[in-house]
Amino acid sequence: MKPTLFVDFDRTICFDRFWRSVDPKIYTGIQEVLFRGNAEKVDDWMRGKHSSEEINKFLADELNAGYDDLWSVFVSDCKSMKVSADVLKKIDGLRARYNTILITGNMDCFTRFTVPALELDNYFDQIVNSADYGRFKDDDNGRIFLDILKEFGGNIKDSILIDNSETTCKTFSNLGGKSLQVTKNTPIEHWLNYLSNSAGT
Repeated sequence: MKPTLFVDFDRTICFDRFWRSVDPKIYTGIQEVLFRGNAEKVDDWMRGKHSSEEINKFLADELNAGYDDLWSVFVSDCKSMKVSADVLKKIDGLRARYNTILITGNMDCFTRFTVPALELDNYFDQIVNSADYGRFKDDDNGRIFLDILKEFGGNIKDSILIDNSETTCKTFSNLGGKSLQVTKNTPIEHWLNYLSNSAGT
């Protein structure tokens, strides 16, 4: 039975932002109105309680911006997020030794637009998005990791997580797994090379 490798998405293998292609003034407004001014709404969006259409309509109204234009840029930016081809190749190469699972705190747009556009299904055995599951990695002391492992018949002690979040890495380690935190000095490439060149357990 293969051990399981969990890999985070945002700020681990991808650093692109939503609405990055809009006018800078509108982008700044989105950061103020949504991410700094309505954190609870963002949280609910990531739990699947709001659709991307609802969020874009909210922003269009708040910023007096055209919904159709805002939505068009949003979808385009979701579909054109960049993930290194080399990173995906290295992850794919590890599949002979690990069950590879992309696990992300993300929105419905990730499943709807980003995953198919980047063909992420070709590189991971399973994709776990908080918007589809209604919970985050740290909820209930990391219960979602254990639930996913049950599907694969794996053991947490044989499992590895690559994530940029210190909190999530601690949660995973407390469960008994091995956490490899992505930082400025230890990017995803560092850990993938480490796993490729060692047993990694």
